[in-house]
Amino acid sequence: MAKALPSAPEAEAALLGTMMVYPGAARIAFEEGLSEEDFFVEANRRIFAAASSLYQTGMPVDITTVATRLSDMGFLEKSGGLGYLTGLTDAAVTSASTKDYVTLIRDKAVVRAMIEAAEGVSAAGFSGVTDVNDYLDSSEKKILDISRNRKTAEFKASGPLMNDVLESIRKMSDNRSDITGKKTGFTELDHTLHGLQTGDLIILAARPSMGKTAVALNLALNVATYQPDDAVAIFSLEMAAEQLAMRLLSARSRIQGDKLKTGRLTNDDWNRVNEAAGELSASGIYIDDTPGVKVPEIFSKCRRLQAEHGLSLILIDYIQLITGSGNKPGESRQQEVSDISRSLKALARELHVPVIALSQLSRSVEARESKHPMLSDLRESGAIEQDADVVMLLYRESYYNQEAKDEAEKTGNERLEINIAKHRNGATRKVYLAFEGATNALYNIAGQQ
Repeated sequence: MAKALPSAPEAEAALLGTMMVYPGAARIAFEEGLSEEDFFVEANRRIFAAASSLYQTGMPVDITTVATRLSDMGFLEKSGGLGYLTGLTDAAVTSASTKDYVTLIRDKAVVRAMIEAAEGVSAAGFSGVTDVNDYLDSSEKKILDISRNRKTAEFKASGPLMNDVLESIRKMSDNRSDITGKKTGFTELDHTLHGLQTGDLIILAARPSMGKTAVALNLALNVATYQPDDAVAIFSLEMAAEQLAMRLLSARSRIQGDKLKTGRLTNDDWNRVNEAAGELSASGIYIDDTPGVKVPEIFSKCRRLQAEHGLSLILIDYIQLITGSGNKPGESRQQEVSDISRSLKALARELHVPVIALSQLSRSVEARESKHPMLSDLRESGAIEQDADVVMLLYRESYYNQEAKDEAEKTGNERLEINIAKHRNGATRKVYLAFEGATNALYNIAGQQ
């Protein structure tokens, strides 16, 4: 025997009756975001649709207007006639209970939607799956769509908002710190950005071999160090996880990468490597090196990591290598990257963590006399620049100047410029860090300009 779908017909009847008796009840139901699809009984669905059309045109919602509207729509008799409407008003309760009935009706609708989605997932599985990843993506999307539709955005009154803002300011005053986000340990960067802010999409862009990955890994490593209770997720679409781990080990131990690759280490080197490896093992850094990872997979993996370990930062290396959810006919790569950047911004807001996405710069940099990058040099720049809260552009003089390159090789380090070219909620400026190419390590230097 087939099981009956979850429903609350008595609650539906009581709510509709209350809406037709008490004008305030109708307003509450519509403001709570209830829709006709949330009703299980077909007659109740039509009656609510009629009431909704009345409300949207500014007309009162009562038994007479609802009956007239249903008649105009040709649904009065199909909805039980005037006798059914009268019975609904007899079932009316106080308007104070409206929200409770709305919640009950919507919850039943969500459960039915979940059952329908699960049946669809099951049917698709039995029909034969040719691409498991697509099957998992579509299955997860069906569930997530239900979850997202259940969340209704509301206006936030200025009074409570001001209280929240003032409380935040008081906390910062007590802490005596200007860092409100995730601390990176790079003094001038933290001072300018006030830390990496939750919900921000941060674009780190440069020409190839300029040091994007090195800067990103140092940021990830420091965030993991200063926020030890939460995980840092790294999506590496270009390098294998082992390669990134080698880079992290080199930066943390300050042992040259070439020495680590050959294993020609002194006893002192081994001590430093073992100590660094122990620190990295406990750092809470998680690396996913799936090539061509899709946006839904990033969402899924990050949600799971946050649920299991907490999450302080998401790093993606790099944005142009992400595969879209599926190209539509005639859709350009630029449009696909635009969709990806919007999705990454949504990811940052949904999980309340900063997302750092690396991006390539176009070759237009090379054609200019000044090689310092600009926002317009971003590849597929329109959407990326628009969606980003922060854009940081990297520049090293030694990449273009032989004399500077010789000096860097002689001293073992050089000055790396980070141009904060866009900062949605603060100042733009250039900050400088010391870059040690042999170990990919970054550290603070004096004499910021």
